[in-house]
Amino acid sequence: MDRSMRHALHERRMHGSGDFPLAAYGLDIGAGEMVVVECHWHAEAEFFYVKEGETLFQVDDDYFPVRAGQAVFIDGGDIHAAHSLNGSPCSFQAIVFDPHMLDSSSSDAVQQKLVTPLVERRRTFPRHIQGVSEWEIGLLGWLHNLIECCGKQEPGYEAAAKGCLYFMLQTIAAEGRYADRSETTPEESSRRERLKRSISYIQQNYRRPIRIRELADQIPMSEGQFFRFFKSMTRQTPIEYLNAYRVNQAAELLLHSERKIADIALDVGFDHISYFVKVFRRTMGCSPSEYRKQHKADSAVR
Repeated sequence: MDRSMRHALHERRMHGSGDFPLAAYGLDIGAGEMVVVECHWHAEAEFFYVKEGETLFQVDDDYFPVRAGQAVFIDGGDIHAAHSLNGSPCSFQAIVFDPHMLDSSSSDAVQQKLVTPLVERRRTFPRHIQGVSEWEIGLLGWLHNLIECCGKQEPGYEAAAKGCLYFMLQTIAAEGRYADRSETTPEESSRRERLKRSISYIQQNYRRPIRIRELADQIPMSEGQFFRFFKSMTRQTPIEYLNAYRVNQAAELLLHSERKIADIALDVGFDHISYFVKVFRRTMGCSPSEYRKQHKADSAVR
């Protein structure tokens, strides 16, 4: 899939459909793009698999490197992001799904022993799946099968996708490799909720000027406290995050409309076209016109 999938991946909307709440996304990030996926969250769980390159992955307050051939599991509601470690190209696949899709129609052993504990985060997948041990290799094998069947979408692929998820649950059950992330401290919960409130406010109001004072009032904190808090949680200043979010909204419009670049810049909250082009180039590694041109070229090849 093309680079516009970056927007779909972090948008707070249903992933998949009501009768099959699972969606697969693929994304190639070019050289020079420091933010692979912006800080965000969604109610669904997610597997994030790095095909090429290396990222610094964030889940809540935890940061760790994820290299090609490794995967991350994110529980629903967890704040997460991915950053390039050295600005080199990166390619990844993501599977976003609602764990309730695995529910049994009755309270059978699978429901009691595997699915309910997963939903409640009492027995969930390991955070970082590195492919070192035999059971991790098996887990990654099922993840590869899941990505492949979602990519092909042959008749009945929904059954195959659910089957892969069940086999993955069985793999960690057989090895006792569960992770318990059902409890957090009041301080951790407070920090997460404050950051979510800030990000939601930015996403709802990015088209107009937003001041630091305005964001700090949502917490509430002083401007200085908020600035330090936001950067400690995201490794970006509030303005850097706001501009990156605006750029990604602009990228979506560049790919799916023929509107003038100046009009798009104004629509996503930039007052000056020169500043928009500067921020876009710094974020995406190319100018808005180059981005649109390259996408059209890629589409023509496909």
